[in-house]
Amino acid sequence: KDRFGAQIRTHYPPDVATEVAIVAQEATPLDALYEPGAPGERPTRPVGGVSVSLPPFMADLVARLSQAARASNRVNQRSGVSVRLSVANQETLLAASLRRALRLGESDAAPRVSDLGALAASTLGKVEVEGFEEGEDQEVFRELVDQAVRQTFRESVAPQGLPEVVAAFGEGLVVEVGPAAGSREYLELVAGLAPLKKVVAGLVGPEAPASSVASAVELVLEGLHLSRRLNKDGGGDPGVPASYRSR
Repeated sequence: KDRFGAQIRTHYPPDVATEVAIVAQEATPLDALYEPGAPGERPTRPVGGVSVSLPPFMADLVARLSQAARASNRVNQRSGVSVRLSVANQETLLAASLRRALRLGESDAAPRVSDLGALAASTLGKVEVEGFEEGEDQEVFRELVDQAVRQTFRESVAPQGLPEVVAAFGEGLVVEVGPAAGSREYLELVAGLAPLKKVVAGLVGPEAPASSVASAVELVLEGLHLSRRLNKDGGGDPGVPASYRSR
């Protein structure tokens, strides 16, 4: 700049789609954890026999968390919030889902809302929180996660069928989610609740694997909670189950 009078201006991705595309390009895929195959061949057998997929709405959620941090007055914007946060968070989220599947003995995995607590370390290690009170950084993290989930729910889930889902809880339905719940339990829930099955199918399709169904169910339930249409007990911390019930 002192020799040529030149200045380079950079900026962060202006929208979710751009950030998602950059993360897809830069994040280390879980292929790196696959068992090696024959020389020159792409590995196809994952370690532990678990195949991990990332539903599009969860990729959007990761990007929205970063964008929420860039708009937050509780995060130091001079330090900035780069796309490296989204990259680290996506890698961490996929690893958390893989760990859960290995623990439960499942062959396929997809990140869920209940896995988001694992992002506390990867998020708070890359942003500078404005605050001096003990535990304030965790409070800020939870606020950012709630914003990202709420916006993803509004953008991804069609409102048709949601009143019927809420009405089912009004009849006494209580649903528990968390790291100890296997994907098959979510399939059984959806099979017995037609309105929820319709909403979930709109997110992941009618023939989606059990892991993606579980991910969609948790997004719907947490979105309804953050929209003040369901009550939630527990959750919020890694490994802690949560239950949803009528308000």
